[in-house]
Amino acid sequence: MGLALIASLGGFLFGYDTAVISGAVAAIDHNFVNPLGWSESWRGWLSGWTISCALLGCVIGAMIGGPLSTIFGRKGGLMIAAVLFFIGSLGSAWPEFGLGKIGEMGPAALTPFIWYRILGGVGVGLASMLAPLYIAEISPPDSRGGMVTLQQIAIVLGINIVYFVNYGIASLGNDAWVLETGWRWMLASEAIPALFLFLLLLLVPDSPRWYVLRGHKDRALAILRRLSDEVTAQETLKEIEATLVTPTRPLFSFGAMVLFVGIMLSVFQQFIGINAVLYYGPLMFKNAGFTTDVALLQTIVVGIALVVFTLVALVTVDRWGRKPLLITGALIMAVAMFALGTLFYLHAVGLWALGAAVLYIAGFSLSWGPVVWVMLSEIFPNSIKGKAMAIAVAAQWIANLFVSSSFKWLDGNSALNNAFNHGFAYWIYGAMSVLAALFVIRFVPETKQRSLEAIQELWGRKVAA
Repeated sequence: MGLALIASLGGFLFGYDTAVISGAVAAIDHNFVNPLGWSESWRGWLSGWTISCALLGCVIGAMIGGPLSTIFGRKGGLMIAAVLFFIGSLGSAWPEFGLGKIGEMGPAALTPFIWYRILGGVGVGLASMLAPLYIAEISPPDSRGGMVTLQQIAIVLGINIVYFVNYGIASLGNDAWVLETGWRWMLASEAIPALFLFLLLLLVPDSPRWYVLRGHKDRALAILRRLSDEVTAQETLKEIEATLVTPTRPLFSFGAMVLFVGIMLSVFQQFIGINAVLYYGPLMFKNAGFTTDVALLQTIVVGIALVVFTLVALVTVDRWGRKPLLITGALIMAVAMFALGTLFYLHAVGLWALGAAVLYIAGFSLSWGPVVWVMLSEIFPNSIKGKAMAIAVAAQWIANLFVSSSFKWLDGNSALNNAFNHGFAYWIYGAMSVLAALFVIRFVPETKQRSLEAIQELWGRKVAA
């Protein structure tokens, strides 16, 4: 449990970085985008790109995560991620450093800001792949779902805590101070948990499967003995050796279906719109007619719902199974998104909008939030896990980039708003949720309480005797 908790700090930083930008959206527009004097459409595009540019780094981080985890280990990759988090947070807070006077470069500081955000995004991409992978590889089958769910709990805690941090920093001054200085402290605050992650990782071993991969069977067995009894440890070691006998096995050794399922789970996790809600939560509530401070408080309510319902998933994922949770959650999200879009369309928002948002977050948090990470850490056979998971997680970040950057354009488009009053995007996310449920019903197998080595039998290859 202790090893999993430390690794899940990577998820905490993942969530923290995801949501910290929400408090700086107005400041970025004020300081970097609006002074350019571009048209409404181009300003919307540039603002959306600036807010979501870290996702390009996430794609890069996810793609290099496989090779890095093989060369440096799961632990080493997470330590690299922590360093990138640290540099990216401070650099994006003061992008003018070394280039000009702080606060006086105007739009010229936008380019270094974007580069620092992308650098931090590489850290997010690494952590998003390596943290659940590490946790899955040190967890016994009967509790692995719950243990990997710690990753999602850490993500939502990071999101929730940064909402409080942003609100606390914003309360230190008026709106003008936040636009000038407060946003910098919001972004810089991420450096503190990044430093903690790096230091704590110095205290933990790597995963037993990586030690076997590198030929250190004695170290692997020592860790397995800490996690289970002697007989189970010896049996698990034999299974690991059998599935890693050809560590460079081609990507499609188990067919294309396993990769297709992993990629589509990742893509649907984003196409249902979760990060449009998390990145632009304050904007959504301001569109619903609330003031800035009330919008930030309602974002905190959304963050609390994230935590509470992810805890529900922690209890249910190893009891109910992965597939029932994914289907149930997708249908709940569909109802919530259709309702939210309709409320905006009918100009009947207010607290009803908050209720629909909380229902949506509840559906996501008990299903597609944690369970997709559990599935991605489980479904890929050991001999292709690094490459396959890197591709699936990279696909997730590409989908995230598309959704997050397109939302600002959809929500800020005058023609769409005249017709649908900010409701159009939410209807799209509702339709995607329905498609996600149908995909799970048709293509996704159940992996509850199977060993990582036994799961590869689902794809037509038996573990060697």
